[in-house]
Amino acid sequence: MHLTQIVGDKMQKVDLCEACSKEKGVSDPSTFSLADLLLGLGSAQELEQAGGGADIKCPQCGFTQADFKKNGRFGCADCYQTFAEGLDSMLKSMHKGVQHKGKVPKAIAQTRDVSEKLKKMQKELDKAITEEDFERAAQLRDEIKETKKRLEQLESV
Repeated sequence: MHLTQIVGDKMQKVDLCEACSKEKGVSDPSTFSLADLLLGLGSAQELEQAGGGADIKCPQCGFTQADFKKNGRFGCADCYQTFAEGLDSMLKSMHKGVQHKGKVPKAIAQTRDVSEKLKKMQKELDKAITEEDFERAAQLRDEIKETKKRLEQLESV
């Protein structure tokens, strides 16, 4: 997606791949501002509107929305409750999702992914057996064997 915006006598251009445009929530360029994409201002404005303006202060720490926009951080845990309305849309525009997943060491992440894949394949195998799709079941059985070997290798490292 190619976005071009002309403000006054200046032209701004941004090129986004399909995945990035979906991640940023850009589906209709006519309702979108480049400043929102680049600075997250649209989300901050949504937060202000949803929360009733910049006058709201966290009762615990006294942090305001203006402080949040300036620092990009909340003052305390209670700020999440105080500024809850509109926070999801703002977080979606800033990150991939609204839930923090944290960092996981690469080896553990691989083991977890293979383990989840194995569980999914086992469910598919059970379904194939129930549906008497024995050709698919045999294929899944072989794939499960290979995946178990791979999981053992990952766990031994």
